[in-house]
Amino acid sequence: MPILGQNQYGKAENRVVKITRDGATHHIRDLNVSVSLSGDMDEVHYSGSNASVLPTDTTKNTVYAFAKEHGIASPEQFGIHLARHFVTSQEPIHRARIRVEEYAWERIEHAGKGAHSFVRKGQETRLAQITYDGTSWEVVSGLKDLVVMNSTDSEFWGYVKDKYTTLPEAYDRILATEVSGRWRFNWTDDEQRMPDWDESYEQTRKHLLQAFAETYSLSLQQSLYQMGSRVIDHRDEIDEIRFSLPNKHHFLVDLEPFGLKNDNEVYYAADRPYGLIEATVVRDGCEPRIPVDLSNL
Repeated sequence: MPILGQNQYGKAENRVVKITRDGATHHIRDLNVSVSLSGDMDEVHYSGSNASVLPTDTTKNTVYAFAKEHGIASPEQFGIHLARHFVTSQEPIHRARIRVEEYAWERIEHAGKGAHSFVRKGQETRLAQITYDGTSWEVVSGLKDLVVMNSTDSEFWGYVKDKYTTLPEAYDRILATEVSGRWRFNWTDDEQRMPDWDESYEQTRKHLLQAFAETYSLSLQQSLYQMGSRVIDHRDEIDEIRFSLPNKHHFLVDLEPFGLKNDNEVYYAADRPYGLIEATVVRDGCEPRIPVDLSNL
């Protein structure tokens, strides 16, 4: 007889926008929240009995109700409220995983009354994943779609060559990538002091950007390691950080047919195929726990 394996259920991509009104000044948090629950769910699969099933529509309603009842101080804090609620209020639920994307807005300064006009930032999307099993927490934060470029101070040479190699060595090149990063906190139980999630995010983002900018790079792998190392060295609350960095290639255009010299000025930006560099940087003495692919169960 076939045996049921790992299983989970929930409501994915609940879009919630919370406006906090501080007099004429308003503040906005714009989230995409996905809820995934697991526990004693064998019978609903075997016989169709829903006796242990909290409807996914209820999890959706909880997201909106909690935005009102608890507010949204940060993606991590909101996810913690939700995960604790589902595990402690429903006996069959043993584990809750909350994934959050946050879309940033910045205020439009204008001469009118109040401060309530915003424009969507065209930069990165903030990420958070909160997992709770009734005893311990795992919080993995991150970002994606953060596009960065160094227009010099990057080389690539000395690599392995075979009969299929056509890439010329580069001693002054553009280095560009679209940063996708995840970092795991060492806060795991309620007895510990909780990090300031917003401050931690801003500082982690600052450090990885500064490392990218300040590294004279001989490879994207080297830049990745410097970015991760700087975060680990400067943020005591983080034990592990993983990056996925596509190499957004820029190739010099051959202008000789037009009688022109291209002195590292005109490039063709290729969107595919692209090199993809991925690695984890871990604090010494800690074990890596961020999945190689966060879509893994």
